[in-house]
Amino acid sequence: MRRARSAKIVATLGPSTSDEQAIRALFERGVDVFRLNFSHGTQSDHARRLETIRALEKEFGRPIGVLLDLQGPKLRLGTFEGGRTQLEAGARLRLDMDRTPGDARRAPLLHPEIFAALQTGTELLLDDGKLRLRVESHGADFAETTVLVGGPISDRKGVNVPSVLLPISPLTAKDRDDLAFGLAMGVDWVALSFVQRPEDIEEARALIGTRAWIMAKLEKPAAIEHLDGIVALSDGIMVARGDLGVELPPEQVPELQRLIVRACRKGGKPVVVATQMLESMIASPVPTRAEVSDVATAIYDGVDAVMLSAESASGQYPLEAVAMMDRIVARVEADPSYRSGIDATHAAAEATTADAVCASLRNVAGLLSPAATVTYTSSGFTSLRAARERPAVPVLSLTPSVATARRMAMVWGVHAVLVDDVHDVAEMIECACRSARDEGFANPGDDVVVVAGLPFGQSGTTNLLHVARIAR
Repeated sequence: MRRARSAKIVATLGPSTSDEQAIRALFERGVDVFRLNFSHGTQSDHARRLETIRALEKEFGRPIGVLLDLQGPKLRLGTFEGGRTQLEAGARLRLDMDRTPGDARRAPLLHPEIFAALQTGTELLLDDGKLRLRVESHGADFAETTVLVGGPISDRKGVNVPSVLLPISPLTAKDRDDLAFGLAMGVDWVALSFVQRPEDIEEARALIGTRAWIMAKLEKPAAIEHLDGIVALSDGIMVARGDLGVELPPEQVPELQRLIVRACRKGGKPVVVATQMLESMIASPVPTRAEVSDVATAIYDGVDAVMLSAESASGQYPLEAVAMMDRIVARVEADPSYRSGIDATHAAAEATTADAVCASLRNVAGLLSPAATVTYTSSGFTSLRAARERPAVPVLSLTPSVATARRMAMVWGVHAVLVDDVHDVAEMIECACRSARDEGFANPGDDVVVVAGLPFGQSGTTNLLHVARIAR
């Protein structure tokens, strides 16, 4: 089952899309990776959804990726007398560790890690940035602030501290329990929330090992300061524009999105753009023109995947949203200027054997116009390096590892197929030609470009390029 596009679609499952019929319909309309959002729903809910996904995968014979999205730390105010109050601009507000319900003069903030990181002049954002405070003085368990932007505030609204690196792990006790549960279920990707620095990835890697690939969600300004290090240690990156747009001026988000995408393309790491891509389709069967342009812009930039959140999880038109995203992606990729833009933003190859081989692959594909590129990979490394080159022909990724095949569902241009182990080059070439024909990529007489690493089964050894012709 082939997709007529290179960029992938990630869709979140939720109340609107929990049963087998809905999940099947989403997959048939174009979903490549399903997101299980552990901020909502129970573990048993997610287990049932994953069971349905694996049954569909077996039925259709196409690997389907599953992304476990961890909730991460949630920094919130406590409660208020009567459930809400009004903060006036220019007024003083004390934040402290007292659990007593607050009022217009003080409020409970039961997060000592925030107080530990504050400095005089630090700004705090409340309720997704609707209200803004400035710290005038502070201690280990309190902060005296001035209200810069006032408004109504109610119980347990979120708190953002955009300009401070908080001394807090990205993994809460709930996250660790959800992570263990998800890994036991066999998820393919783990989205790590609240990433601020490379050490956060190392902490998660110590728990996850090789059982899943890690996708760092970039939603904190501190993460942008450590972008190269986070990209280097992660297996993929998500541009989480929701929180970025809260903690930074909204006009900076497009610039940062492009910066992150280019860093990922340079590093050969899959990158997903998320949040509010077709937001109006939660309640409308058609998107706004601005939303269509937003999705198209991400595709023109060469992202690996675009993601639906509430549109598919709780919206009224989940199938229409997926179908719309599929049409937008296909339309952009058919535009001649798309290829010229991809070529213009292509990152130079590094001085490694793998990059030299894959750069040659790009040139060979451009000169010979083969039917497909075929990679043979155990770990996924060869397919990732081939996809980094954004070749003008599809990448048929052959792998003996079902885990690798599922992970490739997130990667630009890659169509993964599960095959048996091969033992020599001749057997690999025969397998590549047969698979290209059987999967509908090539016909007798067509050329395919085969890339692999020798010895087989050893990660990071991409060192072979071979042009083969499908027998008539």
